[in-house]
Amino acid sequence: MEKINIEDIILWILFIISIAIALWVLFSDSPTFEQIILAFLLTTIFGIGIKLTKIETELRALRKSFQALATDFKDHIKRKKH
Repeated sequence: MEKINIEDIILWILFIISIAIALWVLFSDSPTFEQIILAFLLTTIFGIGIKLTKIETELRALRKSFQALATDFKDHIKRKKH
């Protein structure tokens, strides 16, 4: 089971705020349309930033693994020739 990160909590809070603002407009016309867009954009941009950071971390680990694998193959070829 994956543990919950602070980023996930913040993302859920922003998402709930965005939905609340959208519902607020539907039922009482209080916030402006720009405020709704700002709330949704903030949630989306923060979510994309979190995903990009996770992908970058995974790519770094993958790159290190491939570099280690390449080194192992080179060592194996050198041993095989001798």
